[in-house]
Formats: sequence, structure tokens, C-alpha cells
Amino acid sequence: MTARTGGNGRGGSTTSTDRLARLLALVPYVVSRDSVALEEAAEAFGVTQKQLIDDLNLLWCVELRAPDPYCPIDLSYEGGEIIVTEAESIARPLRLKVDEASALLVALRMLAGIPDLQDRDALSRVIAKLESAAGAAAQVSSKVAVEVDARGDTLGRLRAAIGAGRRVHLSYYVPARDENTERDVDPMRLLVVEGNTYLEGWCRRAEAVRLFRLDRISDLTALDVPAEVPDEAEPRDVDAGLYRPAPGDLPVTIELTAQGRWVADYYPCEDVRELGEGRLRITLRTSDTRWVRGLALRLGDQGRVVDPPEVADGVRADAARALALYDGV
Repeated sequence: MTARTGGNGRGGSTTSTDRLARLLALVPYVVSRDSVALEEAAEAFGVTQKQLIDDLNLLWCVELRAPDPYCPIDLSYEGGEIIVTEAESIARPLRLKVDEASALLVALRMLAGIPDLQDRDALSRVIAKLESAAGAAAQVSSKVAVEVDARGDTLGRLRAAIGAGRRVHLSYYVPARDENTERDVDPMRLLVVEGNTYLEGWCRRAEAVRLFRLDRISDLTALDVPAEVPDEAEPRDVDAGLYRPAPGDLPVTIELTAQGRWVADYYPCEDVRELGEGRLRITLRTSDTRWVRGLALRLGDQGRVVDPPEVADGVRADAARALALYDGV
């Protein structure tokens, strides 16, 4: 899921976060009015009628698991009027289990600890109401403490630099090369992708648009130089994730156990084959085999590189070096 700063106008780009919020509000909006004209609903949600129809087609596929094993929402928009039925399950109050309520409270308290958070008062009210409704679950969650590493308020300083239109200097750790780099960046925007916060900007070192994960920025300084993002700099489309293989990248084949199947969901694969008993054989492309070797080491006995041989040999060599560090410990 992706969240971006800034608003979206009618007919402009939309993020998956925007769409999820719209989908959650669309059904109650229609149900409370019995029927709504397509044009009226599109105007209310600030989207085109085509975007709204796409949302309705997606909602038609929604399956409600209670009270019946299969309870799809029934909707139609024939004749330009939207009608929704069989959506009674949505009207029932949400009841969270103890573990679900605890996880939600812990996450909200962690969010409240972020510096320069907007609408902190509203968040505090939500936490208070949830604690009151959760009862015993609130007591369980209160035993969990989460500390937010603000990295010297990197996020706050970045927001200030973006607001002032200033270039920034970063000390940035690149895990693929296991090195710290120094670079000047003209900020473009802040965004959240797959749970991590990133700075997107024009990197003067690479002369290209780059994404920088905030938890890998060890130091940041706002420079007394205006940010100058070139006209050709295009924001990256991150709705489908960050990983973008190129046609010329090296194909790597990995066999996965049933426990390692998550790799096929997380990375774009150009070939996925079932091997039986839940096992998979996948092929993905990479321009740098170091991250593939790191992935293989993290997988352990849940996966292994089978092709090309030089990458498989590299994984074994990396594993041997890692084990050697434990000799004599």
C-alpha cells in the first residue's frame, strides 16, 4: 500500500490509499440514500465517472465472510443509478479480538510518538475511545512499549527543507554495497511504501531520480541552496512496489519451499512454476546479484539458487564467510 503527500485533483493520479478510503466510504454512502446517480456520486468523491465505475466493478468482487460463508455485495449501476443491496454485514459494529485490538493500540501509540505529527489531538482522541471500548485488550497493549527512532528528527528536517525549497545533503547507507555514501539531493516528495518512509528526489551524484529510505539516512543537512529538480525528472510509480527489473538484467532461478513462497508474492517474477507439495520454482531478474545472494541467505533452508551456477557459488561463499566469523566465539 502506498501513501503520498499532496492532494489529487479530479481525473488526476490516485494512490491505493486514496482508493481504499473511497471504497470504504462508497457503500455506506449509497446505502444511506437507497440509490445515487453516477454523476452525483462521482462529484461527491471528486473522481471521474470512469474511475467510479472501476471502483464499483471492484466492489462487486468483494466477499463478506459473515454471516454466510459466501456473501458478495450486490450492486448495479444500470441506467446511471447506483443501487447497493446485500451489504448488511457492513452495517454491523466492528468487533475486534483481544490480539487485534492490542495490535491496533500499539500501532496508534507508536504513530503518536512520531515528531511533528499532524492532527495529534485527533489521534489522541481515537486512542482514548479505543482504549475505553477495548477494555481488557487495552490493559494487554499497555504492557508493550514501542520506541520510535526519529534519527535526530530526520523527517521533521526533511519536511522543513521541502517546504523551504532547499537542497539537502545526505549521509546514506547502501546495504547492497555495505557502504555509507555522501550525496546532495533536490527533494521532490515524501512517500510511504510498504510500511517504510522514503524521500524521493533528484540525486546530484547519480543524476537521476532516486528513493532514499529514511531509516538509512544517518545524517541530513539542509543546504543554503535552492532545490533545482530538472524538468525531465519524473516521480516513480510505486503503487505496484519498488522492485523494477530491466530487460537486460540477469535472470536468476530460485527454488522455494512452501514456507518460502512469499518471495513470489513480494518480487515480480517472470516465471513461476509449481513443483508439488507447495514448492515453487521462480525466475526473477537483477542488475546486482548481491541482493539476490542476501535474499538466499535470509531464506536459509526455505529456498536455494539453482541457476546461474556462479550466483549459487556466490551464495555458498557468502555463507562460508559468515560462518567463519563464528569460529572461536
